[in-house]
Order: sequence, then structure tokens, then C-alpha cells
Amino acid sequence: MSPYVLATLMFSLGLGTTITFMSSHWLLAWMGLEINTLAIIPLMTHQYHPRAIEAATKYFLAQATAAATLMFASTTNAWLTGQWDIQQMSHPLPVTMITIALALKLGLAPLHSWLPEVLQGLSLTTGLILSTWQKLAPFALLLQMQPTNSNLLIFLGLMSTLVGGWGGLNQTQLRKILAYSSIAHLGWMVLVIQFSPSLTLTTLIIYLIMTTATFLIFKLNASTNINSLALSWAKAPALTSLTPLILLSLGGLPPLTGFMPKWLILQELTKQDLALPATLAALTALLSLYFYLRITYASTLTISPNTPTGTAPWRLPSTQLTLLLTTATTATICLLPLTPAMMALLAI
Repeated sequence: MSPYVLATLMFSLGLGTTITFMSSHWLLAWMGLEINTLAIIPLMTHQYHPRAIEAATKYFLAQATAAATLMFASTTNAWLTGQWDIQQMSHPLPVTMITIALALKLGLAPLHSWLPEVLQGLSLTTGLILSTWQKLAPFALLLQMQPTNSNLLIFLGLMSTLVGGWGGLNQTQLRKILAYSSIAHLGWMVLVIQFSPSLTLTTLIIYLIMTTATFLIFKLNASTNINSLALSWAKAPALTSLTPLILLSLGGLPPLTGFMPKWLILQELTKQDLALPATLAALTALLSLYFYLRITYASTLTISPNTPTGTAPWRLPSTQLTLLLTTATTATICLLPLTPAMMALLAI
């Protein structure tokens, strides 16, 4: 792909998200979402592979359906209440429809089936953009709406944590595992969004950091399935020794960064007298932890049969940039002691 075309697409991607961030009018927010969708589709198809074309087509259909539903719901809200303002959503019918449309855009269960298939057809770099940057605009709208339809959001959150844990159990493809991991993490965020938006924002930031570190590790090792991780010792021994910490942080084990959002979300749900959803969410986290442990075992405790020549690549200079990977890895492992500071900063 030409650098000029790539720069234009990346600029459009940032512009679409920024427009949605800045908008208080539903039509402007919808326009930002559409620019965002149209900018990432050429990035998905730059490989010219049938699997990538299929993934881009599925993504376009899912996003177009969600955008049409969102437009219809916002028009219905304007017809019923005379308001186009995002923060003035009051009628329960359009609020429910917009919540469902944004759930489809994010890939929340039970509207999740497009996400693993789309992510499987993309390169790891484009998959990273889809799993991180593309979640920002719909979440900005959810946070601005300040939804109060508690039963729907709790249902979507619990379904997502359950499907995200269960769906990844028998997967061998790393991109599908990361897709189900994304569904599970989004479920945790949606569970608490109506009670503590600042805590949802904290969880989203930590999820972005941890997912970035995981994708960049797989990209550095050129791994797309679990079996290929057995070769990671020969490529980057130091990074491979840190991989279990990153994966266990994704699973939410102390004393790693990923424990912080799960701990605070369970505490908040308990404060709201939602002990049963909190218990179910904690149990579904064990399902996710199982497939993170599978990846850990494959990457660090398994060494593929090899020759002396094949075990030498780590001695050769790497051409890949590792500053972002280093920063994300450090943050993924070491941020838990900063929990009080983050709580004070975001006024949780």
C-alpha cells in the first residue's frame, strides 16, 4: 500500500473517532462512526487474500446494520422528544435501540458472532487497531448517553463475560482467542458503566494497554496459532519470559495490572447490591484464565525440536520497533500499586 494512501486512511480513522468524541448531536456522531468504518475497510483488505476480503465484508455488513439501527433510533428519539442531543436521551425505546446498536458495533454478546471471524481474517497489526482504536468511538457514545436501562446492560455484560470465556476454550488460533478475550473484557466494562462511568474508562484504558502488549508480542514472534508459540524462545528469550506475566495480567491475577479493574468492578457491583452478577462475573473470569494459561504453557514451557542454527535468531538484530511494546509490557505488569492514584485521578 502506498504511504500516501496509508497516511490518508490513518488520518481518516483518527478523524472519525475524534468527530464522534466531540459531537453532542446524533447525526454528527453517526457521521464520525461511518468515516471510521469506511477508513478501516481498505486497511483490512490490503493483503489481497480471500480470507481478508471475507473479513472486511462481514465487518462492513455488521457495522452498516449497527449504524442504520443507530440512525433509526436517534431519529425516533427526535420524533418522540424533539431532542437530537446525545445527553438528552430520555425515552426508553430509542435508548434501548441505541444500546443494542452500540453493542453490535462493539461486538458484545449475543451480538458478537462477527468479531472472531473478522479478527481471524486480518493481520495482527490491523487486528490490533480493530481490538483497540475501533472500540473508542462506540464507548464514547455509551459514556455520553449515561444509560439507565440496568437490566439490559447487566444482561449484555454477563452474556459477554460468559461467551468470552466459553468461546475461547477450544480455540487454537491466537486471533480468535484474542477476539473472545476482547468480548469478555468489554462485558466487564458494560457491567459497571451505569454505576461508575469513570471506572469503566479506567478499565478501558487498562484493556487497551494489555491488548496492545499481547498483539505486539505475537507480531514480534510472527505467531498466529498456539503451536507456533513453541518457537518463541529462539526468537526473543527475554520477552518470552515476560509473556506469562502479560497473559496472567489479562486474566486478572494479582499482583499484576489486570487485577485492578476486576477488583474495583466487583467492589462496585457489591456496593450496588448486585452480589449475584458479581459472583457470576468472577466465575466466568476463571474460564478466560484457562485459555490464557494454555497460551502461557505453549509459549514458555514448550520448546520445539530444533537445530543449533534454528535456535540462534535472538542473537541477530531485530528490525522491528519495540518502544511501544516495551512501554505496554511495563504498564501491563507494574501498574497495580498505582491503583489509589488512578482512583483519585478519575474521582471514582
